[in-house]
Amino acid sequence: MKEPDYTYPNDKAEKYAVINKQLEALTEDERLVIPNLANAAALLGTALDNINWAGFYLLQDRTLILGPYQGRPACIRIPVGKGVCGTAVQEDRIQCVPETALFPGHIACDSRSRSEIVVPIHYGGKVTGVLDIDSPYINNFGDADIEGLSQFVRILEKNCGWHDFRIG
Repeated sequence: MKEPDYTYPNDKAEKYAVINKQLEALTEDERLVIPNLANAAALLGTALDNINWAGFYLLQDRTLILGPYQGRPACIRIPVGKGVCGTAVQEDRIQCVPETALFPGHIACDSRSRSEIVVPIHYGGKVTGVLDIDSPYINNFGDADIEGLSQFVRILEKNCGWHDFRIG
């Protein structure tokens, strides 16, 4: 990922407070889903340390479809219930995986990824997609990431026009 053009605090909780404030400013007057997700992925890709992929998968029927992201080429389709992303959708809960090699059924879109966090995105009480972030380091994500990224996703849930959005 690129070096950030803004110096973020080293403390993760403080860093997420800044990132979430920036996301709010980027999305508060824009309802279009894809541009907002593209900016959100770019924000995470430049602000977070020790990551190699940050982006979104959007749910269509029972399949997650690749959305805006920052990183190397990725899997285009992930069935619900498969891998970390599909499990997050099936269980409708955050998946914080300290070591992806130990996750049953992990899908290695990029073999460099060693830890991963996936946060479900909701619209109308149902999962509509996920935020997915990978790291080339084991144990890169923890409680501060869970809290900060949960707030990040809540901003996207609130500010994006999900009711108008269709994949394909």
